Amino acid sequence: MAMSSCIFFFFLFSLAVGDSYSSICRSVCGNLTVAYPFGLRPGCGHRAFRDLLYCINDVLMLHIPSGSYRVLDIDYPYDALVLHDPHISDCGSIVLGGRANGFVVEPWRADYLTPSPDNVFMLIACSTRSSSSSRNCSRVGGGGMVGCAGYYGCPAWDIIRPKSSGYDDGSECCAVSNVKSVNLTELDCQGYSSAYSVAPVRERRPENWSYGILVKYYYRSGGSDGDDPFFSCPACEATGGSCGYQAAGGNGVCLCGSRNSTSDCDSAGSPQEFPLLKLTSRNKLKTQLVFLSRS
Repeated sequence: MAMSSCIFFFFLFSLAVGDSYSSICRSVCGNLTVAYPFGLRPGCGHRAFRDLLYCINDVLMLHIPSGSYRVLDIDYPYDALVLHDPHISDCGSIVLGGRANGFVVEPWRADYLTPSPDNVFMLIACSTRSSSSSRNCSRVGGGGMVGCAGYYGCPAWDIIRPKSSGYDDGSECCAVSNVKSVNLTELDCQGYSSAYSVAPVRERRPENWSYGILVKYYYRSGGSDGDDPFFSCPACEATGGSCGYQAAGGNGVCLCGSRNSTSDCDSAGSPQEFPLLKLTSRNKLKTQLVFLSRS
């Protein structure tokens, strides 16, 4: 009976180790699932999003040169992130003093991570003496849609008016969209708000807008025009693997335990250098074998 129990437990363990390869790069932070093309562990996800997301006390954070943002949502079907800047202005309060982040990514990452065309940045109190006069700024969203015209209807404006000296009517609020970055330091703006609308029916009341930064992410996996034409994440996951990238060169790799592949787990070749992944499986195996030997 004892021997049968040992064999049964060992069988369950073998299944668990096999399944773990398909989920070793899949993580949960708070109520958000972190999956490809993102990853929290080194070597997981797409190389374009390495060193980007961090889980801190069950709060998912995104870090780029302009600052740190809380990730409110990851919409995988839509390829979008919703970010919260702790010093962003909304309908209830306007934050001045140049404390907000704006949105600026590394030059090499700009083709992979950019504000959605549905997102509107409303720049607040930009100095007329700065280069912001050439920033292609307009009153986007007339007629109550997302933009300065509608934003002026928020109660927060009643708090900061009358305007401080040094700013004129044209610089009090200026809306921009379809931009890759918003550098508040270069624009010399005291603050900003950001809102988006993706619903077929546009919300006209500013108190009901979705405030935050809607960011689109882009990546290609496989195919003649892919970042790595020889690697396909769906093919990797279909064979029980997890999608990651090689430390040297950043090419895609299918993580299959101690033997990994540049395509899928069915064609996994010789062992690769993924110490974290191999150490995890070996530690589980060692623990289970000790348990079985004592039974």
